[in-house]
Amino acid sequence: MKVIVPKNYKTPLDIRETEVAIKKLKDRFEEELSEKMNITRVSAPLFVIRNTGLNDDLNGQEHPVSFTAPNITDLNVEIVHSLAKWKRMALYRYGFQNGEGLYTDMNAIRREEETSNLHSIYVDQWDWERVIEKEDRTEDFLEGIVKKLFDVFKSIEAFTLGEYPQLGEKWLPEKITFITTQELENKYPDLTPKEREGAAAKEYGAIFLKKIGGVLESGEKHDGRAPDYDDWNLNGDIIFWNPLLDCAIELSSMGIRVDSDSLEKQLHISNALDRLNMQYHQMVKSNTLPLTIGGGIGQSRICMYFLRKAHVGEVQASIWSEETEKICKENGINLL
Repeated sequence: MKVIVPKNYKTPLDIRETEVAIKKLKDRFEEELSEKMNITRVSAPLFVIRNTGLNDDLNGQEHPVSFTAPNITDLNVEIVHSLAKWKRMALYRYGFQNGEGLYTDMNAIRREEETSNLHSIYVDQWDWERVIEKEDRTEDFLEGIVKKLFDVFKSIEAFTLGEYPQLGEKWLPEKITFITTQELENKYPDLTPKEREGAAAKEYGAIFLKKIGGVLESGEKHDGRAPDYDDWNLNGDIIFWNPLLDCAIELSSMGIRVDSDSLEKQLHISNALDRLNMQYHQMVKSNTLPLTIGGGIGQSRICMYFLRKAHVGEVQASIWSEETEKICKENGINLL
């Protein structure tokens, strides 16, 4: 995908200043996220054994990077796509109670990602998960958690601009706007799903797009979601408008996780009932695992957004095509 180059782009921070700012921003974000959400940092795996059901298949089309570990197991080992399911298992194993949770640094490789200003084959997130009760499985509870996260985002923007006034004015609005995928389709019927996200993000500044994964009235899905971690009626994406790139940027995908009923329903819709034979899915069906809410928050994207960077490669070390490297070098975009 072609690189977007903002007109007269000049980064406010050079490479060394950027590296220092990344550390400051990430440390501050972790502190505030942990305090606001009552979650504790834990260690997490880079890889899992195939066929346990723990790896995330994202939209169902991506293939994980895999390898063998002959001194450990005869089964293939996969680099994680995300830790959506592993976190729920960890909450159970570590004995977390209602209202408590965990977060971790998640690193992944998504080899089939189409790279762009916002996308890299290397993914770094804060993955978080928190135990909830049955009565918390509501849209009101979901929105309450989103508002807490948005407060963290606003605080981080204020902190970053205070540390580096040369970054300019604040971009975030005072509140985040909640809208469903169906409301978005009704509002912008002639636009594609991604164009709808952009139009709404530009109008409101920050949106939480609810109910992703199911089929809309048009007969199409807004976007794909794996059927076995988020409840498609109780999930969503946090999306901000990026004035520098003149586009929407998704900062987080999150939601209330499937219970026994929604798991079976979504697996049936997805023709994936065979997954019920896997350990993770059996533990959801038997109500062994706790009910939870959780999500991922993109570390590089947060740094890119708040440090006013034009390309994700300015805040993470990855690999890029020769064309991307050439365009960036010619236009003052300093890839790490």
